[in-house]
Amino acid sequence: MRGAICCGSHVIAYNALLCLPVTIIPWCSHIFGASIVQDKDLSEYTPSLSSSSKNLSCSHQLCESSSYCKGPNDPCPYIIEYDTDNTSSSGYLVEDKLHLKSFTDHAAESSVQASVIVGCGRKQSGRYLDGAAPDGLMGLGPGNISVPSLLAKAGLIQNSFSICLDENGSGRIYFGDKGLASQQYTPFLPIGGKYETYFVRVEHLCVGNSCLERSGFLALVDTGTSFTYLPSEIYDKVVLEFDKQVNARRIRNQEDLWKYCYNVRLDVRQGLRGLEAFFIFLYLIVCCFFPWSSSQEPFKIPSMRLKFAMNQSFEIHNHIYSYTEIEGFTVFCLTVLHGKDDFGVIGQNFMTGHRIVFDRENLKLGWSHSNCEDVSDGSSVHLTPPPNGESPIPLPTNEQQSTNNAQAVTPAVAGRASTKPSAASPLQIPTLLCLLSSLLLLLLLLSYLL
Repeated sequence: MRGAICCGSHVIAYNALLCLPVTIIPWCSHIFGASIVQDKDLSEYTPSLSSSSKNLSCSHQLCESSSYCKGPNDPCPYIIEYDTDNTSSSGYLVEDKLHLKSFTDHAAESSVQASVIVGCGRKQSGRYLDGAAPDGLMGLGPGNISVPSLLAKAGLIQNSFSICLDENGSGRIYFGDKGLASQQYTPFLPIGGKYETYFVRVEHLCVGNSCLERSGFLALVDTGTSFTYLPSEIYDKVVLEFDKQVNARRIRNQEDLWKYCYNVRLDVRQGLRGLEAFFIFLYLIVCCFFPWSSSQEPFKIPSMRLKFAMNQSFEIHNHIYSYTEIEGFTVFCLTVLHGKDDFGVIGQNFMTGHRIVFDRENLKLGWSHSNCEDVSDGSSVHLTPPPNGESPIPLPTNEQQSTNNAQAVTPAVAGRASTKPSAASPLQIPTLLCLLSSLLLLLLLLSYLL
């Protein structure tokens, strides 16, 4: 199965439906604002070719755009406008079956069919025309027609789900998961008295060992956003503190999405020639005899974390993106962007390495460190299959209504030779070891060149 998933919105808008039996745990990989499931290809969804598909009528209470209808039996239209690059999608809503796989730690897997509402896109603009979300979008927000809302309303799952993005660029979604008892958490906040999005309050943002003063802000947790945005004032404080703690040369490239990028090391396989290798060898010999010449501090990337109420701490594992330039220098960038709003957006890069739990029943966000391999930790994610695999509670009728791995690797830095004299020899033993190491390095450099 292959499909693009954009999470975090309170609406669901598909231009393609995943209609074949699939697991409830999609494998995903990050791409600027979407996640692509990687199992196998699917063709575009065509409602007329699906035996279980039927239009959602304008008279249905879940039709929020009935004012655009000409008659009560017409298909219910939808129109969605996004904040990004004048992007929009419009079409009509249909009802169809989503095939899910249920499991627990101690029971065999079972299959369940769930009724969901699908937006069949007829007209797209903006990022859609550039290839974003080629097989559709999945809304995971609190709205009435998002997938977790419909699954919970049908009694198939607890009103909660989790998403886990690992450091290799893939991940899983678990519908009905409430996470670990030991996980940390913070409450969701209502906006305008309503819980229509996943907002939380960040008390402090910490860079290295420094938790910045007056760095609290309101943040939208959006698995559909690739990177993290900070309000203007908070952004300025964070990047200045990060820049102060990094002992590397900052570079300015107008083409970079991120403004705080640094050169960190020379890649010997791509950037060295014979003459360069010779001079590096001479430099190492000088360092052996004159340790003061190599007294630069080891390179380090400052850590980052978010602090919430009740001393809850969220460690950030993926705030760096790195790449190697043609000249052989590795560049790393701080993947935090300047936001345009008075609130921030916590995107996929900050969530990496965590099992993020959206507990909609208890209105709180939970998290725990995870490699995203499984949930075999005592928790249960179980869908109760009804007889004959049908949905136990259909969609409510009118009478029934109530958001490459970019992880940088710190280069190894050789330690300085000891400056204390040795009683064994006028020539210091560490110096001899340094010379031997330099000779070995020269041989390695020559082997790469040859």
